[in-house]
Parts: sequence; structure tokens; C-alpha cells
Amino acid sequence: MKFPLVQAKTALVTGCSSGIGLATAQRLRAAGWQVLPTARKPGNLEQLRVAGFTPVALDVADAASVRAAAAEVRALCGGGLGALVNNAGYGQPGALEDLSRAALREQFETNIVGLQDLTNQFIPLFRKQGWGRIVNVSSVVGRLPLPLMGAYSASKFALECLSDCLRLELRGSGVAVSIIEPGPIETEFRANAAAAGWKHLAELKQSHFAGYYQRNAEQPDRPKSRDRFALPPEAVAEKILHALTSAHPRTRYPVTLVAWAGGFLRRFASDALLDRLLVHRVTD
Repeated sequence: MKFPLVQAKTALVTGCSSGIGLATAQRLRAAGWQVLPTARKPGNLEQLRVAGFTPVALDVADAASVRAAAAEVRALCGGGLGALVNNAGYGQPGALEDLSRAALREQFETNIVGLQDLTNQFIPLFRKQGWGRIVNVSSVVGRLPLPLMGAYSASKFALECLSDCLRLELRGSGVAVSIIEPGPIETEFRANAAAAGWKHLAELKQSHFAGYYQRNAEQPDRPKSRDRFALPPEAVAEKILHALTSAHPRTRYPVTLVAWAGGFLRRFASDALLDRLLVHRVTD
């Protein structure tokens, strides 16, 4: 489907302290875009400022922060915005049986509720303009379940559906919605997951998965052998750039061989086969 090209090359990119978000901000700037990157921590905001960006403080899990950031962006852009790239989020580790109500709520508050709340701040503007791009960074685990990361995987499954519904609701508005589905990417994701919960889970001595939690709390970057198909975050940034600049943006952009294979398996493999392929994660 053909969409009008954006008339203001200004993009709000969330979650830019490192990894995919930072690589995207740098790639878009190199392509001539004005980029407003977001981060939560003052130190990361200062690093972005030193790098020549105009950063915006944003915690997507905080409704007040979302409203304040949206107002700041509108002021900086003079009321216009070309694109919104929703990248901010984190992965809550742990078996579902070991996660509290609070842990589940926080995962969805950040990865789904906050993301859509921020998007809703700009949809009226996009509709009025008659053009704009929304890019949601999902994951291959939004297509294939990832045991022992079930809350994170469920949030990405939800993001896939949310993005599809939003695309249909915005049909005819001139606003394109694309989903990016990275596989393994060379980022600090595992270390961030450790900070998000492995150490706390390691305290669950009676859990069926206590040994697994303990190993990950002690070695958050293990195992490197599983990352042999990983690509750098710049590979994701290139797909995002295409989604923002093409007259025919794709609805989905798998990134890495693992992501392509995951999409194929989800479409054509039986649940029984997928179970056999994935169950090793809970038995190793």
C-alpha cells in the first residue's frame, strides 16, 4: 500500500540510552532527520546531549512523564512530527509461576500501556497532517513464545496485535504503522534483563527453576554460543529508516535469520513441533 511521504523529517525515538534506540537515532540523524531521542536516567540524557542531540526525558511507565514528554516534543517540533519510533521497553525474566502480579503489571505497563499512551498523544496530530509514520519495535518472541521470558514474550505478542489493530484503525489517514521484529541483536538486553529481575528470582530457593535463576544472576551474559546469529543494532536501524522513508513501508520487518525462521515456523509448523524445538530452554 502506498503512503504519503513525511513532509517534516522529525522523529521521536524512545529508549535511546543504548542499543537499538541509540543506533536508530544516529542512523536517522545521518540520513538528515532531526531526532529527538528519549531516555529515563539523567546520565543517559546528558550523554545524548553531549552527542549533539536534543534529548527528552521520558519514562513510558509514568503517565505524567508521557504527557510532559509529548508536550515538550510538540513544542520542539513547532506542532509537527514526522515519525514516532516506539523502542523503549525491557524484558522481565522468570517462569510465569514465579512472577508476582506487580511484576506482570510493570512489564505490560512499560511495553504496552505506556507505549500506546505515548502513541495516542500524537495520533490526532498525524491525522490532522494527513501523513506520519509509527514504528513499533517488537521481537521474534512476539511470534514465538520464549519460555522463562513469558511475561516479555506475552507483551510482544500483545504489541503485534496492538500494532495490527492500529494499522487498520488508521487506514485511509495517511499514517503508516510498521512492526520491527528483531531476532538476536548485539545489545545490553541480557544485562538489562538481569537488572530487571534475575537477582530477585535467584532468591526463590524453592522454585523449580532456582538453579537456572542462580546461574543467570551470576552470569547475566551467558551463553554467548546462542548469539552466533546476532547482528549489530545498526541492522535494525536500517529497517526502521526504510519504514520511515519508503512510499511502500512494510507492515513487518524481520531482522536476522532467526527472526525470518521464527516467522516461518509460526506460520507452518505445528504446536507440537514448536514445543519440541523450544522446550530445551527449560531443561538445560
